[in-house]
Amino acid sequence: MGRLSRWDAPAVTALLMLLLLLSPSPSASGKVTVSVYYEALCPFCANFIVYHLVKLFENGLITAVNLRMIPWGNAWIQPDGAFSCQHGPDECMLNAIEACTISIYPDTEKHFRFIHCVEGFTVQNRHNEWTKCFDIAQLSAIPIDCYRNGHGKLLEQSYAYETTQLNPPHRFVPWVIVNDKPLQEDYQNFMAYVCKAYNGSPAPDACRSIMLDDRHYLESANGGSQVCYVTSPRNTTS
Repeated sequence: MGRLSRWDAPAVTALLMLLLLLSPSPSASGKVTVSVYYEALCPFCANFIVYHLVKLFENGLITAVNLRMIPWGNAWIQPDGAFSCQHGPDECMLNAIEACTISIYPDTEKHFRFIHCVEGFTVQNRHNEWTKCFDIAQLSAIPIDCYRNGHGKLLEQSYAYETTQLNPPHRFVPWVIVNDKPLQEDYQNFMAYVCKAYNGSPAPDACRSIMLDDRHYLESANGGSQVCYVTSPRNTTS
């Protein structure tokens, strides 16, 4: 699979400035940054967002978290600047639509409602109904204009650059990072990592019900996680 084409200095400078705007400011309250690198039509990303990540909002742990959604995943940029996505053109379009929604509605709860809805349709193999999510999430359809006028492409270029700079490089999606720790195959246990990393006081109520056995963090998942690998052929999943 191809990677990003060459970046000239002005392009890198512009993208770094955009990344500074997109990145959360350091929090004095001790909030934990959870960064989710994903792609819109990977069924395992959709499953994680719809059934696992949403729990942050259901149990109140979101009050201790700076949640960042990065919709690029295993896509790549062709030499002519065009995007190619693992699950085809619809995925490229939805990645950009979700990027536009994040930009236009920076409030985490607002843009997550939309993303959760779109990924819910993906889980049901109904992603072509994604436009319904503006009404369901009670948001205007301005992100469509963002996509059509090319701003979505600029946002996606910034997410592409950020994704390629990950160290260690991501091997699959969903790729979840809690503060600076990539969870790799253990991504579904992200809430336990959040609770361990949180240094505010008092601890969130949700953390009381989460097992914080240090041995848990030293053990990798036993092959149970399902992911879309970077090395997968286009339009396939593993």
